[in-house]
Amino acid sequence: MTDTDVAIIGAGFAGLGAALRLAQAGRHSFVIFERAGDIGGTWRDNTYPGCACDIPSKLYSFSFKPNPAWSRSYSPQPEILAYLKQCVTEGNLQQHIRYNTEIIRTEFIETAGHWQLTDGDGNTLTARVVVGALGPLNRPARPAIPGMATFAGHSFHSSEWDHTYDLRGKRVAVIGTGASAIQIVPEVAQVAGQLLVYQRTAPYVNPRLDKPISPFWQRVYKRVPVLQQLQRTGQYWIRELGGLAFLGNETINKLGTKVALKHLETSIADPELRRKSTPDYKLGCKRVLISDDYYPALTRPNVELITDRITEITPTGIVSQDGTERAVDVLIYSTGFVAAEIFCDLHITGRSGRVLFDEWAVTGPESYLGMTTSGFPNLIFLVGPNTGLGHNSIVHMIESQVNYLLDYLRVLEQTGDEQAFLDVKPEVQQAYNVAIQQKLSGTVWASGCQSWYKDSRGKITTIWPDLTVAFRRQTRRVDRAVYTVVRPGNRPLSEPALPVGHTEPS
Repeated sequence: MTDTDVAIIGAGFAGLGAALRLAQAGRHSFVIFERAGDIGGTWRDNTYPGCACDIPSKLYSFSFKPNPAWSRSYSPQPEILAYLKQCVTEGNLQQHIRYNTEIIRTEFIETAGHWQLTDGDGNTLTARVVVGALGPLNRPARPAIPGMATFAGHSFHSSEWDHTYDLRGKRVAVIGTGASAIQIVPEVAQVAGQLLVYQRTAPYVNPRLDKPISPFWQRVYKRVPVLQQLQRTGQYWIRELGGLAFLGNETINKLGTKVALKHLETSIADPELRRKSTPDYKLGCKRVLISDDYYPALTRPNVELITDRITEITPTGIVSQDGTERAVDVLIYSTGFVAAEIFCDLHITGRSGRVLFDEWAVTGPESYLGMTTSGFPNLIFLVGPNTGLGHNSIVHMIESQVNYLLDYLRVLEQTGDEQAFLDVKPEVQQAYNVAIQQKLSGTVWASGCQSWYKDSRGKITTIWPDLTVAFRRQTRRVDRAVYTVVRPGNRPLSEPALPVGHTEPS
């Protein structure tokens, strides 16, 4: 017997979604480990000014937990965090969560068919199944710029916003023009004495068209929930259609490009600023952003967009490639996250002593369906390798993965052996990932630009290369044929699987 059936690592959107569905299915033997003192993941950690979602509110929420009280078309960070806390309360999840508990080691005990988890204080727990809901946006990416450590002013990453520091009247530099920066810049521009925006690559920016949702409509959604569901469905299919622009449909890609460039043209009149703000790559190769106030912020008299490469940071400022040094009081690194290479303080040891992240350091992150990994039985990742999106809501993908998790548990129970485990066949995983990379080769993400979708070797390890309906279809049921079923208690162990891509020596 194990201490719990399912151990969930992480209490963000994915971990809480899994817990809610487990409880709804009558499965209450689960524990959620959260290293912080509160739930929320990225929506707990990112509190910078203007922080909000770039997916519509109705889509960026669980289909089985609609929220009629969204105040805007696109939810601000405090409302998303409040929604997740409401899910915890209404789902009675508090009793399952262990706060301030970081799992640092998980080891598969092959003779018993279960996992042993160890936290930072040395406490252990055994679980039949481990759900890794680690989240891809939790490790800030920091650029390697000469002189960073010498800067005598104030500096912080956008995901670690220092709310005690007053930006009013200060000379502020924002390094980066990605999804966080285009939300930060309009807010900081209103209070800073001078704002320097350092851009490496111009982003495509579409209009946000964000609007308040009146109390009247909130009451309507509460009384007639099917109406909100119909709107959610419409928004979903519009985004699925738009996703074709990234998958090889040149007509839709050109249409999307035209919309973005028209937004730029109508927002910025100055020809030189418009030139600096015009992308030189194919729409979608980097993340497409949405904003109504980013371009207008760049036109403010106290804002300067700088496109020369940064060569050095000095104790008092930033030196760009043309030799100009600009003095600043505070540096804000809006440089995103390390998402393409999944490394963390968690040590995962599978069958025959195999270490997961050591293997992924060689191959890049690879799993079957982005969830199960050969040699690491009964370990299921949520938002794992190649399950991210560029066009629709990741919550839809999470729900697909949780559907698979529930069916995985059903298949385990059908073995009739509490020690049995499922190990995805290495040849299945290898063929799946070869197919994924082949499909990616024909998408916009492989069209030549450098993005956070790729790891340091240029391999695309984050993005799902199809529409989400295809992923939903593939994860609806567990195909038992792709797994080896091992029953340690009833017969000798099968030979341990070799790492994917390895063969027996001749």
